[in-house]
Amino acid sequence: MPSSVTSLDDRSSTSSYDSDEEYRLAQQEWEESLQQLQQLVAVVLLPFFGKWLGRRWSHTLYARYLRVGLNKAFFLGGSSKS
Repeated sequence: MPSSVTSLDDRSSTSSYDSDEEYRLAQQEWEESLQQLQQLVAVVLLPFFGKWLGRRWSHTLYARYLRVGLNKAFFLGGSSKS
């Protein structure tokens, strides 16, 4: 009868080890998923957003230059038609 009690103790210690191992694996998978998400943002979203923001800013800046009078006539000399 005592041998059955020790076998139950062995099983409980093994199951706690298994749960620790499962937790470690789940944590490792979560960290890998976060790393993949960071790579997605760095490789796809940031360049796309930078391109969009740069084009938007350049149109705004160009419109400001024209409003101030810094057009082709200003740099090359001559009369402006605006």
